Amino acid sequence: MESHQSGVPLIVPELPEKKRGGGLPQQVWEESKKLWEVVGPAMFMRLTLYSMNVISQAFAGHLGDRELAAFSIAITVISGLNFGFLFGMASALETLCGQAYGAKQYHMLGIYMQRSWLILLGFAVLLAPTYIFSAQLLVALGQPADLSREAGLVSMYMLPLHFTSAILLPVNKFLQSQLKNWVTAATTAMGFPVHVAATWLLVRYLQLGVVGAAMAISVSWSLITGLQLAYVVGGGCPETWRGFSALAFVDLKDFVKLSAASGVMLCLENWYYRVLIFLTGYMKNAELAVDALSICMSLAGWELMIHLGFLAGTGVRVANELGASNGKGARFATIVSTATSFIISLFISLLALILHDKLAIMFTASEAVIKAVDSISVLLALTILLNGIQPVLSGVAVGSGWQALVAYVNIGSYYLIGVPFGLLLAWGFHYGVLGIWVGMIGGTAVQTLILAYITLRCDWNAEALKATSQMQRWSSSK
Repeated sequence: MESHQSGVPLIVPELPEKKRGGGLPQQVWEESKKLWEVVGPAMFMRLTLYSMNVISQAFAGHLGDRELAAFSIAITVISGLNFGFLFGMASALETLCGQAYGAKQYHMLGIYMQRSWLILLGFAVLLAPTYIFSAQLLVALGQPADLSREAGLVSMYMLPLHFTSAILLPVNKFLQSQLKNWVTAATTAMGFPVHVAATWLLVRYLQLGVVGAAMAISVSWSLITGLQLAYVVGGGCPETWRGFSALAFVDLKDFVKLSAASGVMLCLENWYYRVLIFLTGYMKNAELAVDALSICMSLAGWELMIHLGFLAGTGVRVANELGASNGKGARFATIVSTATSFIISLFISLLALILHDKLAIMFTASEAVIKAVDSISVLLALTILLNGIQPVLSGVAVGSGWQALVAYVNIGSYYLIGVPFGLLLAWGFHYGVLGIWVGMIGGTAVQTLILAYITLRCDWNAEALKATSQMQRWSSSK
């Protein structure tokens, strides 16, 4: 990419070009196998983890409309905003571990993960007050007092999940970068039935209500985290995990910079949807508006887990190829991943249109909510279609180390275009929830077009040289 070439020497040896055998169909097949080796388990893990949230949300929804709204604000806004930042910061490991693995610098992966733990746990402590004082924050921001109190109580019980995420996310990236996604898939598969049983036990049997739904999420995520940690430190990664090391404290400043850029880039995407759901709380009949939009966002988010699997797979494939000094391989991986992800999103968006009047049944028995969701089902289908492209392009950015640049793109697209446009349509032209969502789609479409332009203009050979230079600099710090 032209804007990333400033760190590349003016005179460099030409990179060896790695040739692919066979015709185009054979090349696509070979790349698809490599891609799905990461995408398949990553997709399964994300769908399973997200399904845990959906199950808890469904239990809350069948307690009542207010309980559903309170849980939705707690999991989507309070926990979601914080998780988005931690998830983004952990994504720095996708760049560094992916490129280091491609360059066969295996010993650095464990050190990178330990640095990420230190940084994420530090930020988790700084972010903890948003859970503790969430009720007061929501009231100060103008949310209804009763809804704010209940959402604040639920948020308090999600605090253990907050710290668990700071441990789990770096482990996920560490395993993903060395193609051990089957470990994350297996552990989440073990955690899922535990979550279902814990949710039923706490919500129904012990009658703890919406608080029990929040507690169940913390229990299941803690189990998954413990299982993955046991695999890593118990000898499952002998080449990449060599025990705890004082080197984890070396060059933390540079690591924080990349982690912060990653955090800003991805959390701005994640926060965008949370902010729009939060804004529906200011509308007339706020509970119905929050319920309808949060159900649609839950369905879109559920489907998005598929494409976040492609984000992970694309990030790993691009980073591995760049680390191995194969710019053309990174470009080809981008093309195959984008095409595959879009075809899947096209099929699911058509399915959403066919089932438009049945989408909310699993979340609620309220006819008013079901009709409200049905009325915006076309926008749900359009959102799903955009989901097929945007996450893959973000994966290219993560694999290439473009996080800082994309952070600026996200600010402009989402917060200077999407949010103001949604507010104008919702309140200026009185389109309500429909207007908020149209604004959201508009911002996402602008961001997707810009990322597509950046990717198409990318000089992949220059990116490969930059990755090689970066790996040499980072590994020299050992």
